[in-house]
Amino acid sequence: MIKLNLPVLFAQRGIRVADADRMSKLGRSTLYRMYNNEVTRIDFDSLNELCKLLDCTPGDIILYEEDCEEGGSEES
Repeated sequence: MIKLNLPVLFAQRGIRVADADRMSKLGRSTLYRMYNNEVTRIDFDSLNELCKLLDCTPGDIILYEEDCEEGGSEES
């Protein structure tokens, strides 16, 4: 599963979503959806804005976590 690491990055920098809204070209609703990992895709312009805002690279923002197997198979 791909996740955005925005809650951690914002906390480390003392930034709230409302602050990020004022400091970037991204809209508040877009920022909230990204912050809460409610997005299914992110465009390069948005990723670029986040990198500039947070002074980081895309690898700092995007995290990969192994998917959990739900109802896994039983071993015989």
